[in-house]
Amino acid sequence: MNQFLFEGRSLVGIVSSIIRQDDLKVSFSRLDWERMFRLADYHKVTSIVYLGILGYREALPEKWQARFFERYQESLLFGGSYQESVKEVLNWLNTRKISCTLLASESVRELYQIQETADTTPLQLLMDEENYNLAKGYLIDMGYETDLVYEGYGERMQKVSGISIVLYYKLPFRTAVYQKNMRRLLESAHIKEGYQSIRALSKEDELIFRMASAVYRYTIDEVTMREVLDLQLCHRAWRDSVRMDAINRRMEEFQIEAPAAKLLRISYMWFADKNDNYYEHLPEEMSEYDILEERLLTRGMVNKEVDKQVLKLAKLIHKEEEKERRREERKQFKERWKERWEETKRKLKWVFPDYHYMASIYPIVEKLPFLLPGFWIARGIRLILRSIQMK
Repeated sequence: MNQFLFEGRSLVGIVSSIIRQDDLKVSFSRLDWERMFRLADYHKVTSIVYLGILGYREALPEKWQARFFERYQESLLFGGSYQESVKEVLNWLNTRKISCTLLASESVRELYQIQETADTTPLQLLMDEENYNLAKGYLIDMGYETDLVYEGYGERMQKVSGISIVLYYKLPFRTAVYQKNMRRLLESAHIKEGYQSIRALSKEDELIFRMASAVYRYTIDEVTMREVLDLQLCHRAWRDSVRMDAINRRMEEFQIEAPAAKLLRISYMWFADKNDNYYEHLPEEMSEYDILEERLLTRGMVNKEVDKQVLKLAKLIHKEEEKERRREERKQFKERWKERWEETKRKLKWVFPDYHYMASIYPIVEKLPFLLPGFWIARGIRLILRSIQMK
């Protein structure tokens, strides 16, 4: 477990040194590069790591140098095509008057000092289920393929060029508090300039969305380093033009103000410029940040959670998951009984054919319908005798 934490912290060190453009202090000889690649890939920071290892290639097997370089090339391809690809998709949706909300856009890419280190999933779109199917069909026609399915919520679709688009027909948050506050957030979205059907969040609301999403995904052990990095870059760029007091009140409404504040602070601990004095002093209690860091870097394998709001949220999510599981079990139970009943009806129909079929075999049934049960028995005996003779 110590090795997992060491590699996770080394990954943070590599990424932060590239983002801050300062000296890299990582012991490359102690790293398992297969695990490092998989960890970086999971956290969506392989393109950043590639730049970090350029001066240390002798420490990496050629195979893993090549794998990191592949991801970096994808970022370069993405950089050359993403604006046109994004514009093409949004224009198609707008032309067909498909109403949707832009949850995250390519604008975050502009916040990266080295733009090819940005993520290659520039768009997250929310729309109703009918429009979702239309949009998905369009993307398939344009050469996109499903890369990842969010069961019950949507999917991520990717093109060969490297650009990925996340489509949602339902936001991936289970609890009532989250659903209520996310609805309120979506209601405040404004029409994006230059469009009639595309809505977008303000910078303030996008920060709220990013912070709430990060806490939720941290609670279910799915938050990535990339999400934490994007959160830090967005906050640093927008903090002087948004009302942080209003954002903090919204975090209280989500009932996550404590973990949201800690996630934002650790994002600054990891990635902020050393001269940035937004947080002037270290927190008095560092153990809570150690717990957060260990859980995040090990994807929950080290979980010593003590934050009461995170524990409460985890309990609510588990409760909703249990409800969904029971609903699915009931649905499957009903489907099994429906199948059995249909099979039983087919058998009964074979044993007791309808009036018209029997009348075609025994014409007298047409004149004397009350004889139908007797001819069912006669037919049954005849079929039994035939099967005996065949043996």
